[in-house]
Amino acid sequence: MADPFDPDSGVITETRSEKKVQRPRMYRVLLHNDDYTTREFVVEVLKSVFRHTDAEAVRVMLHVHYNGVGVAGVFTREVAETKIAIVERLAKEREYPLRLSMEPEEDDDGDKK
Repeated sequence: MADPFDPDSGVITETRSEKKVQRPRMYRVLLHNDDYTTREFVVEVLKSVFRHTDAEAVRVMLHVHYNGVGVAGVFTREVAETKIAIVERLAKEREYPLRLSMEPEEDDDGDKK
């Protein structure tokens, strides 16, 4: 029997090219300002659901407060949808009208990925 590892054995070996794995599309989770949801609640969900530090949660909350909308985080579609559902449930339990949305992250050329 010919040795498949010996290049002079006459055995033809097949090589497989590796498939390139594409990175999943990423989505920004956006928080929208309203006149009823407290700043404390927004900071609480930014810390507990989105895992921000105290300082980062306050920074994001203030950005949302003054600009109307801000990014809570960037995740794969499934993770973004799950985090939105968790925050909406928490807000509903406390009777806050906090609204979240998600949008595809843009690539370096400014195009939606």
